Amino acid sequence: MNFDFSEESQLLREQAQRFLRENCTPKAVRAVLEGKAPYDAALWRSMAEMGWLGAAIPEAYDGLGLGYEALCVLAEELGRALAPVPFASSIALAAEAILAAGSEAQKREYLPKLARGEMIATFALAEGAGDPREANIRASFADARVSGTKWPVPDGTIAQLAVVAVRDAAGVSLVLLDLSARGVTRRALRSVDPSRDQTRIDFVQAPAVRLGEARQGWNTVRRVLDHAAILTAFEQVGGATAALEMATTYAKDRFAFGRPIGSFQAIKHRLADVYVATELARSNAYYGAWALTADSAELPLAAATARVSASEAFFFAAKENIQVHGGVGYTWDYDCHLYYRRAKHLALALGSPRHWKDRVVTELETRNAA
Repeated sequence: MNFDFSEESQLLREQAQRFLRENCTPKAVRAVLEGKAPYDAALWRSMAEMGWLGAAIPEAYDGLGLGYEALCVLAEELGRALAPVPFASSIALAAEAILAAGSEAQKREYLPKLARGEMIATFALAEGAGDPREANIRASFADARVSGTKWPVPDGTIAQLAVVAVRDAAGVSLVLLDLSARGVTRRALRSVDPSRDQTRIDFVQAPAVRLGEARQGWNTVRRVLDHAAILTAFEQVGGATAALEMATTYAKDRFAFGRPIGSFQAIKHRLADVYVATELARSNAYYGAWALTADSAELPLAAATARVSASEAFFFAAKENIQVHGGVGYTWDYDCHLYYRRAKHLALALGSPRHWKDRVVTELETRNAA
């Protein structure tokens, strides 16, 4: 039985690797990290031209219609390259929300623009510290107006459109909101990974339109988060793989006492442990990709499992990469900190690891009780 991705997806992976090796080098990542630009606009345009942004968007809305398998492949390669682009917020979150809950008119208006890169969107859920829970949604929606505060909002500084979780008379709902409208104030936030934009957005009677049914808002949020958890897991697996490769290369090239440091047992064991953790995360991510593609009933469990495993693997790989490099691993001149920053950022991007561990337990209890 073949558990690997299809031949088409493998070809897409090869194309992505070649392109990103040339166009998303550590120097390009540092340009965003150290500069004033919140993302790599040239890289984003090139991704749009190659159709990557519309990989999972149906052809009826100007996407490629390749499905989630292709999106998982792209997420992994973008994670390997630490790409400083709003792929997760615009495609894995906002586009998924519109696909899941939008009316036909809304899909036709926004999805083609997102697929072509003409518009960047974001998903405004969090309202300060805390995990994504229905009770934490306090921003209000009444008379087609939104009031409240959302932070941190991924790529909120550069997005033109936001899918916002709000509370109205029916409970939690989703709305679409033009971020250039009156009543919207944005402020960039400082974070551990400046190559990924984070924003505080204040809404004061900002005009918005409902996305989906009034009473289905939180169900849509959970489904979007499950989809995004799997795609983020692939991004984390890509980052962990790159950190392991970086550490292995250094261990082969760095000599101490007349020998490569990779020949010492302590280094061998570190790298072996990272390899095992990364491959375990990859297996769980593949399980998630299957559940996502098949729209399986096991999707919530698969998403939570992939999320927990990948978060732990990426942080472990990034931390051990620094340790293998020794004293120079902590310096600005080496690229180890780029992986460490991204690992810490992604581990909290959709809720804390504890939240997703609780989801694993809850889903297992639900399944066992059935």
